[in-house]
Amino acid sequence: MAKQPASSPQPLSFPPSHFAKLAPRSYLHAYLSSPNGRRPSGRLPQESRKPQINTGSLTHCHGSAVVRAGDTAVVCGIRAEILNASDIVDYRPSAKLEELEQRYGSGVSSLSEVRDRERRSQARSEDAEEMAQLNLLVPNVELSTGCSPSHLPGSPPSTEAQSLSHRILTLLHTSQLLPMDDLRIWYHPSSTSFSSSHPPPDEAPPAATSMSLDLPNENTPTDLEDTQQPEIKAYYTLHITLLILSLSGPPFSTLWTALLAALRNTRLPKASWDADCQTVICSPLVSDSRPLRLNGLPIALSCGVFDSEKDGGGLVSQVGEGDGEGKKKKWILCDVDGFEEGCCEEEVTVVVREREEGQGHETEIVKIEKCGGGVVGRKEMREVVALAEERWRVLRQVIEGSV
Repeated sequence: MAKQPASSPQPLSFPPSHFAKLAPRSYLHAYLSSPNGRRPSGRLPQESRKPQINTGSLTHCHGSAVVRAGDTAVVCGIRAEILNASDIVDYRPSAKLEELEQRYGSGVSSLSEVRDRERRSQARSEDAEEMAQLNLLVPNVELSTGCSPSHLPGSPPSTEAQSLSHRILTLLHTSQLLPMDDLRIWYHPSSTSFSSSHPPPDEAPPAATSMSLDLPNENTPTDLEDTQQPEIKAYYTLHITLLILSLSGPPFSTLWTALLAALRNTRLPKASWDADCQTVICSPLVSDSRPLRLNGLPIALSCGVFDSEKDGGGLVSQVGEGDGEGKKKKWILCDVDGFEEGCCEEEVTVVVREREEGQGHETEIVKIEKCGGGVVGRKEMREVVALAEERWRVLRQVIEGSV
């Protein structure tokens, strides 16, 4: 019987996922240097992950939002608590009603109605300083168990969570996102209640009314009139909880998007003053509540920089030799995921918002953060800012459409 010819050995092959674990930088470089120039996720270098936003998902919060971008999912809940002015140590009223009328031009009305640019900018700076001194914004970022393999159950708050909380708080004050008027609670002795925010646009701002008394002469003391002046009795403190359910890549931009969507969904209840009990009472009616007013819509975008020269093992230099695409040394990857984050040595975060005095939806830079490496120069920074402006146009439509 004739012997069967020996079969030739089959070539050894591995799925792409194995190469991504064995040589992640070479794997990413092979994708970026290919003719289509796409990343392993199928996106172009300047393409961001499309977000999905749902608002009002939590029933026991004054505002909430759920945002998902790729494999990163964040839940944001905002709850407003009352901070009595009498409970503040060494409390000094920031301004009287008359001073606020001079500062804003027309009482405690909306800052957007003030036409004087310098006065508006100064007022916002003073409001942001007062808000920071009273600690009226309390953000807290939590990384849930199972959001990523690096976060084990039962461990204390990580350094990353504390750093993200501080970055969120800093950006809230730097961007001057919230006007102080929405958090002040005024008391007007001439009425039985006081508003927790600015008066409606169709109503005149509240003014102090003097009592009609038959005074004996002009030299009579006016202490009674002084006691009838409006005063700030309490503030709203916003407790902001950001829970990361799933983590893939730098989460800051997704956290900030969830915070913006939750703030636009927040409605503060109407507060009233009980003169007998000397306490603040909030109305349970949703129709009496008022939404928060935001000073613009600042959008954050995080980008990673991949430098093919820093391969660490000499493998990347062998990929793409001889062709034009393989000669490219670095790429700016917009909105990197978890795999790309481990291959990037540098991260840049740019926050932009619409310029109020501009035309044609012009934008201005609010903040720039950069960590690691020294690859990004002026040319690369201009490219990142242009990507952030495009991201602002896209996310603005998504956030406004979700509320």
